[in-house]
Amino acid sequence: MPRRLNLKRLQQADKDCIWHPFTQMKEWSQQSPLILSRGQGSYVFDLDGNQYLDGTASIWVNIHGHRQPQIDRAIRSQLTKVGHTTLLGASNPPAIQLAQALVHLAPRGLTKVFYSDNGSTAVEIAAKMAIQYWKQCPHPQPQKTRFVHVGLSYHGDTVGALSLSGIEGFRRPFLSLVFPTDDIDSPHCYRCPLSLTFPDCRMACLSPLEILLQQHHQSIAGLIIEPMVQAVAGILPSPPGYLRAVRELCTRYQILMIADEVATGFGRTGKMFACEHEEVTPDLLAIAKGMTGGYLPLAATLATERIYEAFWGEPEEGLTFFHGHSYTGNPLGCAAALANLEVFKRQRTLQKMKKRIPWLRDRLQSFRHDPWVGDIRQCGYMIGIELVADRDSQRPFPLTDRIGSQVAKHAKTLGLLIRPIRDVLILMPPLSASLKELQQMLDILALAIALTRTSHATQSQPA
Repeated sequence: MPRRLNLKRLQQADKDCIWHPFTQMKEWSQQSPLILSRGQGSYVFDLDGNQYLDGTASIWVNIHGHRQPQIDRAIRSQLTKVGHTTLLGASNPPAIQLAQALVHLAPRGLTKVFYSDNGSTAVEIAAKMAIQYWKQCPHPQPQKTRFVHVGLSYHGDTVGALSLSGIEGFRRPFLSLVFPTDDIDSPHCYRCPLSLTFPDCRMACLSPLEILLQQHHQSIAGLIIEPMVQAVAGILPSPPGYLRAVRELCTRYQILMIADEVATGFGRTGKMFACEHEEVTPDLLAIAKGMTGGYLPLAATLATERIYEAFWGEPEEGLTFFHGHSYTGNPLGCAAALANLEVFKRQRTLQKMKKRIPWLRDRLQSFRHDPWVGDIRQCGYMIGIELVADRDSQRPFPLTDRIGSQVAKHAKTLGLLIRPIRDVLILMPPLSASLKELQQMLDILALAIALTRTSHATQSQPA
């Protein structure tokens, strides 16, 4: 019988040895770390057996719930064959079958799949492909070396992906490393940088982009965008037609469009890929997160035939794309991803979401009665509830109040795990969550806000 794990010892060992991502470790060292030991469906469980609704889908990767039987079986079956083989000089059945499936599902025209293992690398691969493409295309334009990104965007933490991102807090410590890029204002309708209102604005935020591309397209290799919704920015949906307009501008000015669907892909927005909402095909598509249903790290960059052909030639011509990873096309990950896609079909996941998304939208309206709720943003199962100190002026709470963090703590005691982005409460449940579980998440979130308001009022009272 396996030895029972000692919670206190594990918590101390965590503090002693692990450096957690996006975490101020001084604060962490003063807490009792939550240690999750198992999961089932929409729930995860700690070592004491306490259950929590997984309101973040384990940071946006879980699709069909924890311990999904078909994915479990696929991984176990693959383990009886081989755990890993390389794609350098060889191939393997799951990688081939998955590439076929992705080409079939992806926006029309994306025909080639380049594997990697996380979202940042998928984005960096797309950027490197874009740069090399312009050097080797039928009419080379080697001067096209710059990129355009949207303000408040997030595309990853490695140096290249960080260079393409627009969240200054993440970039600031590494300004000596990142390469220069051009940025355009985010289509942030709640806090419009132009102080306009949609739809009367007629998407005026597109005008600076068109001017930029018109004046500098000779030096711009690509534009990167999160289709339909900027996730890490606080769930910021773009206005209808924005994505299609960006695609048209890229085509007009011969700019490669890179769609970062690391967060939005695999059903999160109600379509398999967010680009489908406006029938857009990017030149390059980066995917990761939900690719294996939340089981194993796997990512891919999909390219059009036009881009692929620019790398076609004899070995001595130097046209090869010199990039790769040790675990590229890992059979275990690809087997899990194939099973993930099969579950989408068998459980009719996207069809079920067609009814649940408007149901969620309707239930979210109850939050508008809360005096702290400034804005409710939703794109499929990607939900952001922005809390503000004053609704009329949209004045945020002081950073030192850490309101979002306080709400998350109350939610945890009530049985819901969320991870806010500053004071935007992010809810991104597994796509398999039942209506009852979704309602429980919303009820807990509403109560957690109320409890935070009560404790905040108490703390704010003069002594």
